[in-house]
Order: sequence, then structure tokens, then C-alpha cells
Amino acid sequence: MLIGNEKIKGSRIFLRDKPIELLMCLTRGNAKEKYPSMLAKDSRCTYSHTVHLLQKMEKADLVKFEKQGRLKLVALTKRGQDVADLFDSLSKTFEPKK
Repeated sequence: MLIGNEKIKGSRIFLRDKPIELLMCLTRGNAKEKYPSMLAKDSRCTYSHTVHLLQKMEKADLVKFEKQGRLKLVALTKRGQDVADLFDSLSKTFEPKK
């Protein structure tokens, strides 16, 4: 996304459905510990694509990786939670009215 001549970092990530779905998967569910293979399954995305998207999200300070033994856990940062909340609110505006 461009504002003036300046490119906003991270904005290109969310121009597609899968990154948004992946971000929302991090906010859903009961499991406190989430790892890339679980997120790939939940977002109906390949493992390699999921890891690629998560790495981009990490660079945009939306997620962080935590190593626990052999597992690499994924968690939202404060900024990532704020973005997820905004997408959740936005998606609710498009829901049909009852």
C-alpha cells in the first residue's frame, strides 16, 4: 500500500485471503500453544506456505516465534493482536444483518 510515495511495511501481506485466515487462526481455538503445522492445517494451507507467511508476519512484528525443545511455537505480538482485532471487526461489518 502506498501513501504518497512511501510504502507501508507489511500491508502487502493482507491483500490475500490466506494471510488473514492464518492471522485469525492464531486468535481462535483453545490451544495455548500453536505451531506452524497446526496453523497450516487450520488455515487449509500448505506447511511451506504457512511458514513463509509467518516469516513475513514476523518481519512486520505481527507474530513471534518461541522455541520450546524441538517445537517452534507461534504467538501474536501486541501489534499482531491489534491487527487481528481490526480484521475481525471489519469482517463483522460484512456479515448479513439479521
